[in-house]
Amino acid sequence: MGPVTYERDGAVARLTLDSPHNRNALSTALVDALHDGLDRAVADPDVRVVVLGHTGGTFCAGADLSEAAGRDPSELAVDRAREMTRLLRRLLETPMPVIGAIDGHVRAGGLGLVGACDIAVAGPSSTFALTEARIGVAPSIISLTLLPKMTARAAGRYFLTGEKFGAAEAAHMGLVTEAAEDVAARVADLAAALTLGSPQGLAESKALTTAAVLADFDRRADDLTQRSAALFVSDEAREGMLAFLERRTPRWVI
Repeated sequence: MGPVTYERDGAVARLTLDSPHNRNALSTALVDALHDGLDRAVADPDVRVVVLGHTGGTFCAGADLSEAAGRDPSELAVDRAREMTRLLRRLLETPMPVIGAIDGHVRAGGLGLVGACDIAVAGPSSTFALTEARIGVAPSIISLTLLPKMTARAAGRYFLTGEKFGAAEAAHMGLVTEAAEDVAARVADLAAALTLGSPQGLAESKALTTAAVLADFDRRADDLTQRSAALFVSDEAREGMLAFLERRTPRWVI
């Protein structure tokens, strides 16, 4: 079994992040598997909706920092930034609606996936945090999908503090569409409503909602990729990531 499973249930293609050993972190293998799953969904004329879910208690922990070992940091940083940009853009460009089914922890880059979904439902076990500043970097690439969804006040707080917040707060700020006690049941209801749409109607209607975000991608992605890469190889980021991996407090904390 790979890090992402694919299953078609009627008109619904289910992509499930299934890499519990690293909390569904965005490893190269997981990102490639997500692209493969989206390819399958788009190629299937019977698919109307994609549901992006997860196994285990974590939806996505963000970047897989363990993959940094043994690679040139500058090369890795640019590759990772481009990989993330490509994945988020792919979710936005996918012609059918994408529903995020979240009932677990979401950290850092995982929030970018949530922001790229057209509809997102979060359950009572969900927690969210943008922890990049705590390791010396910033939510550069994922800001392209988060800032259009979150309120300005919420972004101004949570981009900086790294605080955890739950499903209700995520819904209040617009990060997710709604909080639900039963995520599976609510997602099933939403998928059923979406499957009443025609392929053309769904694709064209989705395109109206993503046009401005995609235009911002084209305008800012290269600059954000370079900024993200520069942060990743900085002295502060090296210390922050080492402290994270060693489970200790970074040197800048007084």
